[in-house]
Amino acid sequence: MKYVNADIVFPEALLKEIQKYVHGGMVYVPTPDGFRKKWGENSGIRKQLSHRNDEIRHKFSNGLSMEQLSEHYCLSYDSIKKIIYSKK
Repeated sequence: MKYVNADIVFPEALLKEIQKYVHGGMVYVPTPDGFRKKWGENSGIRKQLSHRNDEIRHKFSNGLSMEQLSEHYCLSYDSIKKIIYSKK
């Protein structure tokens, strides 16, 4: 979470109103519903895992066994099985 100075963000009238309730303290302003990002969207890991899972499904459909995929991707047999049989 990034710290932002209220002097820069809020109009003066709103800042004075907030100062009536919070005197020099820090206030967390939550993101509105519908604007929150899902896990891994900021870092890009969500996209990487999706690409890896697509790759696993493709290799399985081309004849690689679950054991081979498990070894290659350093994942458990059950994890590979979940990826292959998940709805995509």
